[in-house]
Amino acid sequence: MATPIVPPAQRHLADALQRMRDLQAEGNRVFETKDFTRTQREALESAGFLRRVILGWYIATRPGERDGDTTAWNASFRDFIGAYCEARFGDEWCLSAEHSLLVHAGETVLPSQVVVLAAKAQRNVVTLLGGHSILDLTPSNPADLQQVEKNGPLRVLSLHVALVRVHEVFFRSYPTDAQIALRQLRDPGLLSRVLLDGGHSSVAGRLAGAFRAIGQPRFANDIVGTMTAVKYRVDELNPFPNDLPQLGGQRVLSPYVDRIRIMWGRMRDAVLQHFPPEPGRPTNAVAYLQAVVEAFTSDAYHSLSIEGYTVSEDLIARVSRGDWNPDGNPGDAESRNAMAAHGYYLAHAAVRTSLVLILDGENSGTVVENDHGEWYRQLFMPSVNARILKVDDLAGYRNDQVFIRNADHVPPDKTAVWDMMPTLFELLTEEPSAAVRAVLGHFIFVFIHPYMDGNGRLGRFVMNAMLASGGYPWTVIPVERRDEYMVALNAASGQGDIVPFARFVASCVGVTQSAPASP
Repeated sequence: MATPIVPPAQRHLADALQRMRDLQAEGNRVFETKDFTRTQREALESAGFLRRVILGWYIATRPGERDGDTTAWNASFRDFIGAYCEARFGDEWCLSAEHSLLVHAGETVLPSQVVVLAAKAQRNVVTLLGGHSILDLTPSNPADLQQVEKNGPLRVLSLHVALVRVHEVFFRSYPTDAQIALRQLRDPGLLSRVLLDGGHSSVAGRLAGAFRAIGQPRFANDIVGTMTAVKYRVDELNPFPNDLPQLGGQRVLSPYVDRIRIMWGRMRDAVLQHFPPEPGRPTNAVAYLQAVVEAFTSDAYHSLSIEGYTVSEDLIARVSRGDWNPDGNPGDAESRNAMAAHGYYLAHAAVRTSLVLILDGENSGTVVENDHGEWYRQLFMPSVNARILKVDDLAGYRNDQVFIRNADHVPPDKTAVWDMMPTLFELLTEEPSAAVRAVLGHFIFVFIHPYMDGNGRLGRFVMNAMLASGGYPWTVIPVERRDEYMVALNAASGQGDIVPFARFVASCVGVTQSAPASP
């Protein structure tokens, strides 16, 4: 039998892919020109597996990515900053005080310009992808480069040093991040040592005022007491804006937990201002549930279409009638769209079971906390049965990092999800307003992105469960308004502005009340 002749271009690409795989196995996510031969690099770039960031530096991409797609860049951003700065400055660099605090606070929005402090800085601005850049500066205090911690691929100033070095405008520009960073500090003595070393009495007054403003008077008193004991005059000044949300003395689990509690407290009033009055829990639960059943075809069509599935009314109708037959129809067995439709049908039925409890008066936050795992399992059970997913893929929350296409926000690390999800359900359980539970429940669910897939569909289920608890109708978000929907979510996660999303959901609820959406 003759040996197949492989075209040279395919041989070069296969060789290049093997080289990239070897580098990735060593932990590399960012590449330099020297990592590949010219032939390998050109083959990878031509096929869409490699993208140049700046001269001599590359990131991995997926073939077929659309122009303007930021997913690969967002996934590689921090690795790129770390690798590039290490190559330029060795271990004599770190992020500025402002950017160090954003990292300590678990900020999930990538900064447009990263300021790097380095012993060999030349005040260069390096333009990167997606409108991002790096500016390198010489530190005002070179000894700060000895007070550095590793945070993943990044080198950051230690929390206590960054709090002393950061300009007071940081507290007004980033009040949420500043509050979270302050609450991460365990020992005020660390701050006092840096303050005393530089004679920073004005900074001491600012930090004491900041701690008092966030409800930690012990830390404020410790700073003032230490400075005044050695004859410094300390005038306290609260650097925060007046409308700072208060977290009190709650134990800090993670900066991400603080973040969603602060977001909830800051956003809830805006939701109430832009949402129709709550009708009250339905008196006729049977009629309400029947309306939900009748909305299924429209809901499935729009929800699946928003996620990029190509589904038809006929397919959804066959699934809901039980005519979907993967054993007898090879097309059904192989259809990604059909499996998504079948999973949505099963999950929708599971959600209706939860609605029975909610309409009977049980706390909607508690019901969703208990049942959302079953919604997820039903959503993807057809893929498990088809052996596309493993059974253990349905166990628990995600086990890897995820990214949202073209979003400013990068979901938190998988370990943060374990603390954030119980906090979300605490907030849902404690919140008296169904409108707030619906809007913020949906938004924060997708902000966390607890699963590898299905977060949008599950977020809309959470929204509708909360709407039902207040007597609002089951609400369909139409695929025709997908762009508006995504822009509104991005405004909330990227700029902290919940108003566009609250208005958007309210408008969809209003349409549902007057005339159910149709595909």
